[in-house]
Amino acid sequence: MDIPALLAHLPARLSAIPIYWAARAPDAPALHEADRSWTYAQLQHSVESAAQLLRDLGVRAGDRLMVVGENGALQVALIFAAASIDAWIVNVNARLSAREIDTIATHSSARRVLFLAGASPEAAAHAARLGAASATVDGMGELLAGGLNEAAIAEDTLPGNEQVAALIYTTGTTGQSKGVMLTHRNLLFIAAVSSTLRGLSSTDRAYGVLPISHVYGLASVALGTLYAGAALYLVPRFSVDGLLAALKDDELTIVQGVPAMYAKLLQTLGGAQTPLPTRLRFAYAGGSPLAPSLKHDVEKLLGTALHNGYGMTESAPTISQTRLEAPRHDDSVGMPIPGVEVRVVSLDGEDVAPGEPGELWIRGPNIMAGYYREPAMTAAAMRDGGWLNTGDMARQDPDGALFVVGRTKELIIRSGFNVYPLEVETALNAHASVVQSAVVGRTVADGNEDVIAYVELDPQHPVTVQALHDYLAQTLSPYKCPSAIIVMEALPAAATGKILKGQLRQMAQRGQ
Repeated sequence: MDIPALLAHLPARLSAIPIYWAARAPDAPALHEADRSWTYAQLQHSVESAAQLLRDLGVRAGDRLMVVGENGALQVALIFAAASIDAWIVNVNARLSAREIDTIATHSSARRVLFLAGASPEAAAHAARLGAASATVDGMGELLAGGLNEAAIAEDTLPGNEQVAALIYTTGTTGQSKGVMLTHRNLLFIAAVSSTLRGLSSTDRAYGVLPISHVYGLASVALGTLYAGAALYLVPRFSVDGLLAALKDDELTIVQGVPAMYAKLLQTLGGAQTPLPTRLRFAYAGGSPLAPSLKHDVEKLLGTALHNGYGMTESAPTISQTRLEAPRHDDSVGMPIPGVEVRVVSLDGEDVAPGEPGELWIRGPNIMAGYYREPAMTAAAMRDGGWLNTGDMARQDPDGALFVVGRTKELIIRSGFNVYPLEVETALNAHASVVQSAVVGRTVADGNEDVIAYVELDPQHPVTVQALHDYLAQTLSPYKCPSAIIVMEALPAAATGKILKGQLRQMAQRGQ
């Protein structure tokens, strides 16, 4: 892939995507939501209507436009409309609490907050609480607009694609949510590389259930699909029944999800004994570690390889992924994508030997512009030469394949030994009774750390806690075995399915 040429031909704004396809293939399907569909020409008409509405609502270039909702066509139209007037889109999942919504609105100093209540009762409740008024976008329907923030100061705009396109607030799995500034170049680079590596075409039909309020759902799924002129099937919330219906009725060719989604699919179907008839070209997992046992079972069920990838909000998000033409059978997150450089370094910043674990640093056109209004946090994440410290521990095989070992901050020191939670989680997740697990450290009186495991079990395969302890004793070294295994009905998770380890860490410290 010729990355310099690709970068040179990227448009200046995200809004070029529907403009291009509306001119080239106006009648091609672009979006599908419930029982409605939109062609690229219809999508572009709605984008233009939404852009005019934003101007009428007083949204200016450089303003932050906050949109509270769940996946739907109107949310997509507003992303492109905001881009067309140089506003920053701040997509927020409606299932956040009132406190979280207000915190993001305040920190971002949003000029307006819009609520998409059509497919989200939570968005309607937030809108009612704040007295939002009705407005309409041609071809898409109603939204609710909050009051004008007269105190909002517009940020400077840039003519090229280095202009900020989106402000994405992290889920705060470590306890502190940050606003990540991603430029049009960041997002268009990922959309272009993603669609090229996966060979997307206008005949593809992609499942859009990952929240567009998060970077995976925005860049890899939504923008990557539309960049190729393919059709995006939008779903506000994941359900196994919904996925099964879409695979059958909509003849999906692409499914991208998080491991928890695939685990729920297997749990509901009682395993992978009967393969599903599908039209899938490929399936991908990302957002959290993919256990080899889960990967194997999903591949058996879907009849196609389940590809793995790795990324983070700060890298828009993709860093690496397994290739369609070379599926893997281990837990590698694949090769770095074209244009992205990686280093695996020791704590003093020196490159480690191939195959040795270390901190993962990355550099490329996907690296964020920084954390909004947090220069100290930005400086702490960046290294000389434009390298971003991911905060993850990884190793790289001689062939270039990356393996994520765990988060640097999650490393547990037990009796002087390093325990990587991911290794313990992988062992637990391989057990037939475990749907998913999360392992955290708990500080004890002598400064040592205990290993605490939280598990979500499959009721169709009952197991005792003692049986899990016995199983791990046969699988892991003694110092890696959890001091306690705590069963939960459901692990706390963000809308993406990502487990909120910060909450579990607090629970462990309280002895819960």
